[in-house]
Amino acid sequence: MKSLDGIQFAEMVKMGAFHLFQNADYVDALNVFPVPDGDTGTNMNLSMSSGAKETEAHAVAHIGKTSQALSKGLLMGARGNSGVILSQLFRGFGKDVESHATLDAKTFAHALKHGVDTAYKAVMKPVEGTILTVAKDAANRAVKVAETSDDIIFVMDEMLKEAKASLERTPDLLPVLKEVGVVDSGGQGLVYVYEGFVACLKGEQLPEKTSAYSMDDLVNAEHHKNVQGFMDTSDIEFGYCTEFMVKFIPEKVSENPFDETNFRNSLSELGDSLLVISDDEIAKVHIHSEQPGACLAYGQKFGDLIKIKIENMRQQHAEIVGDDYKKEQPKAAPTKKHPYAVVTVAMGTGISELLKSVGASAVIEGGQTMNPSTEDIVKAIESVGAEKVLILPNNKNIIMAAEQAAEVLGIEAAVVPTKSVPQGMAAILAFNPEASVEDNKRNMTNAYAHVKTGQVTFAVRDTSIDGVEIKKDDFMAISESKIILAAPSLDEVSKTLLKDLVDEDSEIITIIYGEDVTEEDANKLAAFVEDEFSDAEVEVYNGKQPLYPYIISVE
Repeated sequence: MKSLDGIQFAEMVKMGAFHLFQNADYVDALNVFPVPDGDTGTNMNLSMSSGAKETEAHAVAHIGKTSQALSKGLLMGARGNSGVILSQLFRGFGKDVESHATLDAKTFAHALKHGVDTAYKAVMKPVEGTILTVAKDAANRAVKVAETSDDIIFVMDEMLKEAKASLERTPDLLPVLKEVGVVDSGGQGLVYVYEGFVACLKGEQLPEKTSAYSMDDLVNAEHHKNVQGFMDTSDIEFGYCTEFMVKFIPEKVSENPFDETNFRNSLSELGDSLLVISDDEIAKVHIHSEQPGACLAYGQKFGDLIKIKIENMRQQHAEIVGDDYKKEQPKAAPTKKHPYAVVTVAMGTGISELLKSVGASAVIEGGQTMNPSTEDIVKAIESVGAEKVLILPNNKNIIMAAEQAAEVLGIEAAVVPTKSVPQGMAAILAFNPEASVEDNKRNMTNAYAHVKTGQVTFAVRDTSIDGVEIKKDDFMAISESKIILAAPSLDEVSKTLLKDLVDEDSEIITIIYGEDVTEEDANKLAAFVEDEFSDAEVEVYNGKQPLYPYIISVE
């Protein structure tokens, strides 16, 4: 094969996206931290699907134009760091080939290399042993092979082989991967995309992924009952589409015998659209609920939780209705623009209210388990109608998507790179509506620098990190970004976390408790803080966040 046009490239993208989609849950499982929000596969899948959708809609024979469609779709659909890096790889690729009607092997290989260069520049501190390394090694191999071969299929095949070899080397570059015994999740996702590319060029079929416990057809049928285009978003009573699997543990089942009818009846009290499929080893659950954490907690009574997915249906519905009726709805009258806005990201209605109470103009529903895309952030900012905006991601995996949103907004915008809700709160309190965007970014960044964040969540698998032995279902104390303890007792883990965070200079301790924690238990933890650290002021808020019983701020 001597040349590649836009139609052929669109087919490659389609197959690459499909192969990644089929294996997204496996990529999720490769995340190093055993928290219930390992979402690299989900983020890459949603990002690549957005790119493939845009490519299919605008595919033409001119490969430069088709590549621009892919770049646009990936840019706006990018979620999480892995999704943003994927978008940058093909953004650089598209920029390099935009004037080309077709590509030969050498031009194709050099465009891949240009994509790698673009992605490295987009990351403030590139880390080797990640998706960046896999992309770099693969592109370098393609460039080298293209010097002696003009066969695009051969070049792509060699590139794929090197991508796989590079992926296997990632544990040698990142010690934490070797410790946990996995390859890099983002790199694995990229390999799936490249496998799809090569299979398409060769005319081969990809192996279909099968699961003995799949209920996708049932779920789709249940969702269709909602008739989303003919209801208001406010009509959705149960807002979180929650799916998970329970792998039965004999010890737990002996204490709480599993009966599918009783199991279904108990869960039905927490929501609707309930589906349960079970056998002797596993139960798979789909439910629409306002309390996804309570659903997960009930499932844990019978075994280990695996393959957790929680989606905000109100947000999804609003986007769908907006797409379906874009042409039918009358244009709203121009509204007066606000001079300034602070837009931030959080999960939990209580946390959202708290952030708004201290000055946030808008709070995007998202964070752990649900990283908003570049487009989600752009739409939220546009809905505020501000002339200048400051974006607070409150999560390290959302910073890059926020930065991409700031680039495409067309107004003066800056990202204050907050990595947690406590940092976000401190930053908002330092906002000055009279100051410039750059001055606010600097002052708000300085304001959260002294804030320490702790989180308590539960482990989704057995592992060992930094010498800490972790068992499935253990509660974990995460001090800043380091797991310091894993144990069955929430009380023990929470108190240990506080002792690690608080020192003699600490003045304010804020406890934000989640939807699975009672007010009584939160107040007991606050009483412990008052006894243990008498010089510090204690504040307690009901954040109503899922999956994380406690988020703790120490200043």
